[in-house]
Amino acid sequence: MLQGSNVLGHERPLVIRISFTTCVLATVCLPLLGLISCVYISSVFHFEDATGTHCQVPNYLPSISASISLSPECHIWRFCIGLHSAPRFLVAFTYFKFYKAHFASKSPERSLNCLNLAFSISENLGLLLLTYVSSSETYFVHKEGFVLFIISSLVYMLITCRLWKAIKKYSLSPEDAKSHHWKVRILILNMSFCIFAGFFYWKHNMYCESGSYTLFALFEYLVVFSNMAFHLTAVWDFKSRDVMVISSSEDKDF
Repeated sequence: MLQGSNVLGHERPLVIRISFTTCVLATVCLPLLGLISCVYISSVFHFEDATGTHCQVPNYLPSISASISLSPECHIWRFCIGLHSAPRFLVAFTYFKFYKAHFASKSPERSLNCLNLAFSISENLGLLLLTYVSSSETYFVHKEGFVLFIISSLVYMLITCRLWKAIKKYSLSPEDAKSHHWKVRILILNMSFCIFAGFFYWKHNMYCESGSYTLFALFEYLVVFSNMAFHLTAVWDFKSRDVMVISSSEDKDF
């Protein structure tokens, strides 16, 4: 929603107001649609290149790293993540202020809040690193970015569930209870998918069994989808909030 007008020769500031729900949905949909597009294009048009393995065993699904390293898939993915990253930092700092307002200055949750912000930022940085350095360009850097993303996201989700457990304890809001309920369940799913993905990746590298890399790719998708679902719970946390951008009528700066 836009607001702004000229009253008695004085220009009012321009106000752009977007509901936080819309912001969260757009932020989650960008990587979701980008990933689905990349996997689809890789599977249909670049199947041999996207599913090839170092030991030449049959594979029927492209891994995410393979999907986003080809062209035009890499450009689609980089465009989506580029747009996605700025709102992610905004959401991270919004949560930081939200938790800070809920907990006393000397409570252990205050320290956890700082850690939560740090891991949220490092998760986003890991995602940017694995996005803009593809596995076909510099594999080691891409791999380190992926590891940073996975570890940071898991720790972030664990701390978030701990913070929401404390919030739910003193809150009468059904939205807070529902948010904590789904956060915990999505965390459990995400950890389970990570374990299965790691197991099949290890099995493929150790024994080069047919189908192991396909199952790794499948669980890798589920890890990412469950991560997106976890971040989507922010819709309940900030249901009545808005994101506002205000321009100054004096110097035209935002």
